[in-house]
Amino acid sequence: MKTNIVLIGMPGSGKSTVGVVLAKKLGYQFMDMDLVIQKKYGKLLWQIIAEQGNQGFMQIESKVNQEIDTQYTVIAPGGSVVLEEEAMQFLKKIAVVVYLKIEYKELEQRLGDLTTRGVVLEEGTTLKDLYDLRTPLCKQYADIIIEEDGRKLYETVEMICNALIKIH
Repeated sequence: MKTNIVLIGMPGSGKSTVGVVLAKKLGYQFMDMDLVIQKKYGKLLWQIIAEQGNQGFMQIESKVNQEIDTQYTVIAPGGSVVLEEEAMQFLKKIAVVVYLKIEYKELEQRLGDLTTRGVVLEEGTTLKDLYDLRTPLCKQYADIIIEEDGRKLYETVEMICNALIKIH
């Protein structure tokens, strides 16, 4: 049985927020992979992206995600992890993958400036382009899909817990 839970989804879908509350409810640890990368490299994500470029950052992200060695942990990787097949295959081996699905209109309302969030964004790429690229990948890798639109935090956490009970 997989003892970890990985939350995937778009930036702003609530991976970190939901992850902390879910971990507390389950008595698990919580691991925010963006913070792990920042600590390991001593820089903010946007600084790493500026220095290494998108591809360099994604290689770092993939490597760090594949170094995870933990149990009973809710893991929140960066949103771009779904673009990294090796990292996603590794995460699927060690965890149940939960996709926090949010409709584009709600996502647009939640997000501020993407450049300061440390989002991997090619020149000229819009948020809608990013959404259209990542959404099918999230669906592909997900063991559980949670529709978040209009839900309160505790409702999302309850839905995840109920879905986990059904698959275990």
